Amino acid sequence: MASGKTMIDKRIGFVGSGQMAEALARGLIAKNVITGNMIVCSDPNPGRTELFASFGATPYQSNIDVAKNCEVLFLAVKPQYVSVVLQEVRHTLTDNHTIVSIAAGITIDKLTEAAGPNARVVRVMPNTPCLVAETAAAMCLGGKAGPSDEALVRTLFEAVGKIYTVDEKLLAAVTGLSGSGPAYVFMAIEALADGGVRAGLPRDIAQALAAQTVLGSARMVLDTGKHPGALKDMVTSPGGTTIAGVHELEKAGVRAAFMNAVVAATNRANEMSKM
Repeated sequence: MASGKTMIDKRIGFVGSGQMAEALARGLIAKNVITGNMIVCSDPNPGRTELFASFGATPYQSNIDVAKNCEVLFLAVKPQYVSVVLQEVRHTLTDNHTIVSIAAGITIDKLTEAAGPNARVVRVMPNTPCLVAETAAAMCLGGKAGPSDEALVRTLFEAVGKIYTVDEKLLAAVTGLSGSGPAYVFMAIEALADGGVRAGLPRDIAQALAAQTVLGSARMVLDTGKHPGALKDMVTSPGGTTIAGVHELEKAGVRAAFMNAVVAATNRANEMSKM
């Protein structure tokens, strides 16, 4: 077994072995949080469980067997199947289980209704950069989950990025910002690259420059702790090229468009949680 300061001694189960589950599993192994043989999984697609087996996980055909053989149970299925899975495994759940749902729109109330009022449930909203170990996630606790469950889930998700604890009422806003946010950023990168092409750059170079610019700018915000506005001002010389471009963005309402996108996605997340 690999060693490391953050190694945990709990077995991890994935009901649903799709890309998000794979990214998390690989991240946990890469960061020495767990080893592959501490993972169990199930999925309707045999190809997915075979892939998990390739890095040491034990696949099961039955979700019940997954629940029996783990202490941390990840629900990585489509939202409409979460309650079905929990009702299926409910009688196998014990006080030692921490249930982690990464299904969008499934509330703590729905999770505890299906798993039982004494279940320790944690609802997590990750995002797709989990696939490259750069997720921006948030969690909220429910049922009998406590500080130890919070610390455990934090350790797990910090293997693939960052995670923050919020009240459940704010999870829709998390969905609107970081959950849906990668799409907004991809659109920005695409638009920047198109601008580069319009200005004469080859497509491949324009896209690489746009993506690297977003990556580097994000790193500056995170590493310096400075307000984005202050960092923007560092680039905008009086009468220069950047302020000319910023002026066009302001005329087009780009700032308001991003804010409206987050609010619209948040409202939609709230609507979906009530379905």
